[in-house]
Amino acid sequence: MIEPEATGPAPERQSDVRVALLSDKGPVRTANEDCCGHRIADSATTLVVVADGVSGYLAADVASQMAVEVTLEAYERQDASMRVEARLARAAQEANIAIYDRAMVVPELRGMATTLTAVAISDGQLAAAHVGDSRLYLVRDGRALQLTKDHRSGKVMLTRSVGRELIVAIDKLTRPLDPDDVLVLCTDGLHNMISDGDIARLAGGAEPEAACRALVDAGLAAGADDNLTVAVVRVVGGVARPRAATLGDKLRRLVGVGRAR
Repeated sequence: MIEPEATGPAPERQSDVRVALLSDKGPVRTANEDCCGHRIADSATTLVVVADGVSGYLAADVASQMAVEVTLEAYERQDASMRVEARLARAAQEANIAIYDRAMVVPELRGMATTLTAVAISDGQLAAAHVGDSRLYLVRDGRALQLTKDHRSGKVMLTRSVGRELIVAIDKLTRPLDPDDVLVLCTDGLHNMISDGDIARLAGGAEPEAACRALVDAGLAAGADDNLTVAVVRVVGGVARPRAATLGDKLRRLVGVGRAR
């Protein structure tokens, strides 16, 4: 089980973001096939990843762990001049290829796959990459808005997963964040058991570590029969955003004014 992990004040802008994560195998499963992790990249970007290995195949736990580890590591290897959303999506695709390749060469891992929901927060902006039926919520003004789409048919059949094919279609999104916004990333073992209203109530007013514990406890109390994993990210201060380009800025770039001679 991955214990709650909370970030205290960190260098530069990351004092404005707090993170905690919690994973529980639940009372029914004998193993935890979920995985979660987070990292500060480039001293300015908070990365959080949640993955749920696809049950029914061998090595679901290996797939979810690889998805988290490779996404975090691959993001930092990408060119820092890339847009954050493109960098995150490329890192997720690297994780997909790594899982697929491993399964091709190790017979015991054949067929392994996982969901993947990853976020990168930088300069007051959220970028996300998503495959599967884990979810990303934005909690704002007492309501929980689901930002991701479930890639599944019915309640159990995934229509898209990481590692099943050499290249996977990755959903990407970006949006600005406001002070006091809360992001909740969770696997279906949690969101299948509690309502969006419960997520807003339990995550909206608590510190991330306490929110993680409350959410998992609520899922367990509701009779969870799967692993439960959640990450909570809170924006706790004024968010710094790049200054919007003015008409003058655009004109100067167009005609080359201010260019070094």
